[in-house]
Amino acid sequence: MPHNLKTRLGRLLAYLDMHLVDHGMIRAVYNNFYDLGGGMYRLSQPSPAQLADYQQRYGIRTVINLRGDNSFGSYVLEAEACQKLGITLVDHRLYSRRLPSVQDVLSTRDLFERIEYPALMHCKSGADRAGLGASLYRHFRMGEPIEQLRQLHWKYGHFQFGNTGSLAFFFRRYLADNVVEPMAFIDWVQTRYDPKALTVEFEQQKKSLIGTWFIDKLLRRE
Repeated sequence: MPHNLKTRLGRLLAYLDMHLVDHGMIRAVYNNFYDLGGGMYRLSQPSPAQLADYQQRYGIRTVINLRGDNSFGSYVLEAEACQKLGITLVDHRLYSRRLPSVQDVLSTRDLFERIEYPALMHCKSGADRAGLGASLYRHFRMGEPIEQLRQLHWKYGHFQFGNTGSLAFFFRRYLADNVVEPMAFIDWVQTRYDPKALTVEFEQQKKSLIGTWFIDKLLRRE
């Protein structure tokens, strides 16, 4: 149900939903904020107060919401805050527990070329989808080779067991294929990458059911 910010009760319920249901209390203490270079920053879901603070400190012009349009109080409060602050909010959904599609990769690359910087890029926890987005940003925008990427790492809260491990598996498969037949990453995505076949391969290699429970049930990653 959409949150109505026009009433005191609706606004209170949106804040309660952000903090209690969407784990905003944790993010109020630690926002998983990192500088990616070139005017881009990765982080977890920001609160309105955090958005105002980051705009003041870094001159933020764009926020990329990798969760997409959603029903959490966090989203409606973020949209309202961006409008008040004059920040462009872009809803660009990525997924944390499956391999990216070819369109996911291409549309994300193109998004980095058309937004205004400085920009923030976030998901819920700033670990998985933000790690995928940060990896693509560092490669396409900053020219970092795939083999040097370290954005899908435990220091950001990303774990490579369970379904979220598919994101790092995606890049490892490119590196393995590149040894056999060298080609640019974008060419591999467009001509060699087969998400369905690679999903089957990943499921066969997935490390543990306990890891999946930890990611999906305990951490409640989206």
